Amino acid sequence: MSRQTTLGLVQHPCSADRQENLERSEAGIARAAEAGADVVLLQELHCGHYPCYEEHPAHFDAAEPIPGPGTERLGRAAAEHGVVVIGSLFERRAAGLYHNTAVVLERDGTLAGTYRKMHIPDDPDYYEKFYFTPGDGGFTPVDTSAGRLGVLVCWDQWFPEAARLMALAGAEILLYPTAIGFAPEEPADEQARQLEAWETIQRGHAIANGLPVAACNRVGTEPAARFWGRSFVCGPQGEILARGGEEETVLVVRLDLHRTEEVRRMWPFLRDRRIEAYQGLARRYLDTPGDA
Repeated sequence: MSRQTTLGLVQHPCSADRQENLERSEAGIARAAEAGADVVLLQELHCGHYPCYEEHPAHFDAAEPIPGPGTERLGRAAAEHGVVVIGSLFERRAAGLYHNTAVVLERDGTLAGTYRKMHIPDDPDYYEKFYFTPGDGGFTPVDTSAGRLGVLVCWDQWFPEAARLMALAGAEILLYPTAIGFAPEEPADEQARQLEAWETIQRGHAIANGLPVAACNRVGTEPAARFWGRSFVCGPQGEILARGGEEETVLVVRLDLHRTEEVRRMWPFLRDRRIEAYQGLARRYLDTPGDA
């Protein structure tokens, strides 16, 4: 028994020119589709420079409604190539209310669903709390013709709770559009540790949940950082199936989604969860041992 799907990841640099960036994304979608992709994952906020390197109201001008121009254009690309496309947009939901939102376009170009980023960082060069309201839709996979997709966004990838809840809701793949890179003032050994930690924790999500995981990261030097790329796909035991470098690239990987069944029979982590003992996870911090 086997159920195959082929996943494409489009990793590219971004400029301040929205049209140029969308053309790069569309060219990557076309390349992935030509190589047989059923699903194409784009990187976080691929329409422009990553805006959160500073807190400035002018950057809100780049936001757009959903549905809107971004979903219409990505939908046309999805329909033209007959693929499911996962894009990442700066959403204007209402006056003064903005989200960092992943959109899922079906093969016919229709909007299959959205995911609004839940975990919002606030670090040097990543001042996202100034711009984005946390999502209020929970961790809900999006059903598509290519499978049930557990779409999360960037900072979410550090939180095992998000991956677990997507898995418990029946996600068949975990997909992370992301934008992360090296700060120029950090020494090389610290940069190496950060990169290894970023990949390791996501491979851990694959192992803990018995699911394939894909992370699509941008490349190129922008005001925020030198984005490190290294987009990758791993299988449900954390095995690396494909990995990019620091240059523009399109990765295409064939996945056997039935391997989740096989792996979970050997490593039945969902069966052995002690859900009656995890109440402490709903607390911010366990100030005394009895709180658990």
